[in-house]
Amino acid sequence: MRQDTLVSLLGGKRGAFDATAPLVVFVLTWLLTGNSIAWAAGASLTSAAAIAAVRLVQKQKPRAVVLGLLSVAVAVLIVLYTGRAQDILLPRIVSNAASALVWAGFIVFRRPLLGLIVGALLGQRTHWRLDPALLRAYSLASWVWVAMYTLRVAVLTPFWNSDSDDLAVIGGGLAQILLSWPLLILCLLTSGWIIKATLPKDHPGLRHPQVPADAPAPETTAS
Repeated sequence: MRQDTLVSLLGGKRGAFDATAPLVVFVLTWLLTGNSIAWAAGASLTSAAAIAAVRLVQKQKPRAVVLGLLSVAVAVLIVLYTGRAQDILLPRIVSNAASALVWAGFIVFRRPLLGLIVGALLGQRTHWRLDPALLRAYSLASWVWVAMYTLRVAVLTPFWNSDSDDLAVIGGGLAQILLSWPLLILCLLTSGWIIKATLPKDHPGLRHPQVPADAPAPETTAS
């Protein structure tokens, strides 16, 4: 499986741009207008709407486009309601905390999300879960993604709590950019290395799960 395929499924460069561009617009507008929350919020929402329109023209999945636009709209509404520019970071903190919990929960219930994603890409459904070595490898590698989401929360929360508006908005914005695409690539490489290091040397690899003869039939997904 090509790594760029997995990155694409998880959002990729385009997803990272779509998620960070409205925040960058917010920060720049906030600075250029003398810390005007109204102008920054309006510019951020406008940029998000423009991105959504472009993605729809490019025939991207409407659901993903709408969810992206809604996430920006929620952040903007929170900022306008509280009057705190740093609250633009709050939805990102909450969503990353939720993602960390979800990924961890799936690992605990022996359905690591990394395995579900890769299994779907390879057309295996949940066949890989019948292979103890693959299940263990995917579980260990999925903890890297839990760590990624947790790191984002740990880094962004102090900026959000800062009493300095400049530090919160500018620092938080820069941190969000660094924690998007660069961190995603690092996470992907690390989880891939863990899978490779965890699988036995004689294992045929991700594309060829070793299913015991007495194993139950794999789970099916609703079409």
